[in-house]
Amino acid sequence: MHECMLEKKEEGLTGCVDRVTPGTGVLYGIGVGPGDPELLTLKAVRRMRECDILMVPTADYQDSVAWQIAVRAVPELKAKACVGVPILMVRDAGARRAAHEAAALRVTELLDQGMRVGFLNLGDVTLYASYLYIHRLVRAGGYRAELVNGIPSFCAAAAALGEGLAEGSDELHILSQPGQVPEGLSFPGTKIVMKLGKHFPQVREAIRTAGADAMLVENCGLPGERLCRSLDEMEDEPGYYSLLIVKDR
Repeated sequence: MHECMLEKKEEGLTGCVDRVTPGTGVLYGIGVGPGDPELLTLKAVRRMRECDILMVPTADYQDSVAWQIAVRAVPELKAKACVGVPILMVRDAGARRAAHEAAALRVTELLDQGMRVGFLNLGDVTLYASYLYIHRLVRAGGYRAELVNGIPSFCAAAAALGEGLAEGSDELHILSQPGQVPEGLSFPGTKIVMKLGKHFPQVREAIRTAGADAMLVENCGLPGERLCRSLDEMEDEPGYYSLLIVKDR
């Protein structure tokens, strides 16, 4: 085991990655978009083809939604080396940090071999992306890492509904947790509510109380896509890949 050379503190994150002198490899964080393989950017497709190995944020890469989207767009990726990397989605900050550090270490070992590594991420790599933690750790270690944008889920959802998100001087607010909804609904303009989960009934009631209109998109671009244009059409517990678009009346 090499001597630990990195301690990174950023937004409460402490990273420690064992490494040797950085090699000539490069890491690409690649956003694959929300679900529809036709929404992958040309740059994302090119980078995936150029990479020596792909990594996805799950233990079994074939179970990853990001991988399934990518391989539908670029079938030849089935012949490319791919590695699943567990990224824990738990409340325990220590466990999450340990998973990020382990993933970053696996990446840097490949970079020291001069490899081009593509790390796939659902949606966009700059927006609530698990990949960003790994990106920071790798770059803090002196390695080269780049971001390749993907189309955000709420942009694809608005297009699926045939609706705009903001026009002129309209404000646009992203509420990433259900607890932000009561206060967030008082903001002017359009509100995007993400990560609804089991809190959806309370969120729906808060929207009704605020006298706002809402639309829901579930599994945007994926099998089982569902569009709801009013609160009355929505079930009590929509699936994990769901979001609300809330507009003032």
